[in-house]
Amino acid sequence: MLKVILISIAVLLATVSADEGMWPLSEISGIDLHAKGFKISADEIYNPGGISMVNGIVRLNGCTASFVSADGLLLTNHHCAFSAIQRASTTEHDYLTNGFFASGHEEEIPAAGYRARLIDSYRDVSDSVLSGLSPGMDYEARDKLLTQNIKKIVKKTETDNPGKRAEVSEMFIGKTYILFIYTELPDVRLVYAPPRSVGEFGGEDDNWVWPRHTGDFSFFRAYVAPDGSPAEYAPENVPFHPKKHFRISSVGVGEEDFVFILGYPGRTYRQRTSYFLKYEENYRMPFVADLYSWQIDRLQKFIDKEPARSLVLSSLIKGRANTMKNYQGKLLGMARLDLAGKRRQEEQDMLTALAVNPEKQQQLKNILTAIQSIYREKEEVCRRQLLVTYLTRSSILLNTARTLYEHAANRGKPDLEREPEFMDRNLDRTKRRTLLRIERMDREADLAVLADLISRTQMLPDDNRIKPLDDFLGRTGTQQFLSAMSEECRLSDPEIVARYWDLDTTALAATNDPAVEMFIAILPEIRFFEHMDRRHNGALKKLHAQLTDLRKSYFRERFIPDANGTMRLTFGHIRGYSPADAVFYKPITTFSGVLGKTTGTEPFITPADLIRIYQNHDLGPYLYPPANDIPICILYDTDTTGGNSGSPVFNANGELVGLNFDRAYEATVNDFAWSEEYSRSIGVDIRYILWILDKYSGANHILEDLGVRK
Repeated sequence: MLKVILISIAVLLATVSADEGMWPLSEISGIDLHAKGFKISADEIYNPGGISMVNGIVRLNGCTASFVSADGLLLTNHHCAFSAIQRASTTEHDYLTNGFFASGHEEEIPAAGYRARLIDSYRDVSDSVLSGLSPGMDYEARDKLLTQNIKKIVKKTETDNPGKRAEVSEMFIGKTYILFIYTELPDVRLVYAPPRSVGEFGGEDDNWVWPRHTGDFSFFRAYVAPDGSPAEYAPENVPFHPKKHFRISSVGVGEEDFVFILGYPGRTYRQRTSYFLKYEENYRMPFVADLYSWQIDRLQKFIDKEPARSLVLSSLIKGRANTMKNYQGKLLGMARLDLAGKRRQEEQDMLTALAVNPEKQQQLKNILTAIQSIYREKEEVCRRQLLVTYLTRSSILLNTARTLYEHAANRGKPDLEREPEFMDRNLDRTKRRTLLRIERMDREADLAVLADLISRTQMLPDDNRIKPLDDFLGRTGTQQFLSAMSEECRLSDPEIVARYWDLDTTALAATNDPAVEMFIAILPEIRFFEHMDRRHNGALKKLHAQLTDLRKSYFRERFIPDANGTMRLTFGHIRGYSPADAVFYKPITTFSGVLGKTTGTEPFITPADLIRIYQNHDLGPYLYPPANDIPICILYDTDTTGGNSGSPVFNANGELVGLNFDRAYEATVNDFAWSEEYSRSIGVDIRYILWILDKYSGANHILEDLGVRK
């Protein structure tokens, strides 16, 4: 009987579709690729001793991109390039609205703040990361030691490998750690962006929705110094020559064709407990969705009143809207599927199965009880903590004050004891990022966001107030403080911020800047939550490691580590789905659908020239034969999440057939659970990209670079 129970529990916890999973590089060789549908070998995908597809994939800030020419041309999403396009735009040259095309290398525009990162190698460093931990160690001390060990590994690796970037990634919480070594290219330039009406067709109305008709693509180019070494932007730099670039398949794909993706998915949480899911569903995500909903509405009013402000505010709105709708989809999915309840039942079933082994049962009970107590503590202060967090996250002025002060506070510490963003290896980019944020900020809009956050803090219950903020505003008066921020805050001036950069904390406080004064006032509250988080993190790492050991050893589970920003492989098929009773969505959309949605009003505007080209049947070799139409977007059942934006979609032969950019609304819950029925990802069909380049833009230079036109 025990054997039957254990097998049933293992099936309950570990049963997945054959195609589920974001497979780490270390696991690729263990997949029967040909049985899945691949027509290439594992070595062609990843070969530590030679050149493989991995050499053509880069992490581009928070997205993925791929090399599509021998001269460093990179293909990624329009929404990944959005900030670069926005910064390059002016009222005279509105590339965001009208698009951009550099007809030669000399016209390509530096994308400030963008960096292309290529993987060189990886190795397991778990023993080094966990070195020095003891069973009775205080949880906060445990978290601090883990962090210190990781910093030491990174610093030594970068010292031993000059010019490289190192990163230690946690694969299984508190248990397995992998060191990745990267080459980083900091000179990235914008080459091509379609008009916003193409690259963002449907806007937020269609975001996270299928059927989709969005041409979400753009091109960059990576550059290096004349000697081939990575270098910051300089006019004399030359195009980077990647070890691997990808062949474009202008034939495209059809229904049920096999496809796969290589990319850098961000975070998934499929190995977490019911208590984590409950906290996300009932506390954190509803708070953020509500906050961002207000901010989007308020920022949009500034644009409605003065459309030119769109050049500054669009990126802020786009980022918040993307998160808000993603969270709303997750919340609907979690409620519909009762994920927290099902996970809790799984945990209860594990306890029941362990009744025959009281020692193991008590161990599991202790682990779950300890995790539950952590999330109960988090729930008690959740709204207060989130408001403290978003005060310095949503307001650029207050965030700048935080960065200046924390830099001053960290500067006197040994490098390994500083917070990561203020360590020597990161300091220059932290400064550049800070200055870039304020160069084109909208001061009035930023103050409106800050005022709303302050009003929200004043609605907290009496027993959970942000007392240091109450005391500060009690002394100054809320309206008087906001007036001082409007009239006296100097942190929107890049020259002043650059001057303040090297001040110590005393000198910074002496500037009497109201943003600095407010940050200093709430600093005790910030430190309180930092200590609480370190204590929780230290405990959860230990508890999750114990839980993983128990699940693997006793229930004989085998599961893929959650996505964590490292490169992963996923595969599936071009496949439709049924989101509701009597409804079925086909997996390929066409340009007739664009015309059907086009109203002439944002976000459903289509360039008149593009419509004319289509109506004149100037379609070239880019048709999708079953529909006798231009294909726009494709749908497939691969396993993706945030960070996979810009990932190339390949056919079975490793040829590029599409560009991943989104998921269906039902698949937003993917981060917590995957389903063969509803987990669908969305990409731009490569034939639409080629048609736009060829017939609409006349971008022969890029088509030649891609190798599709001689």
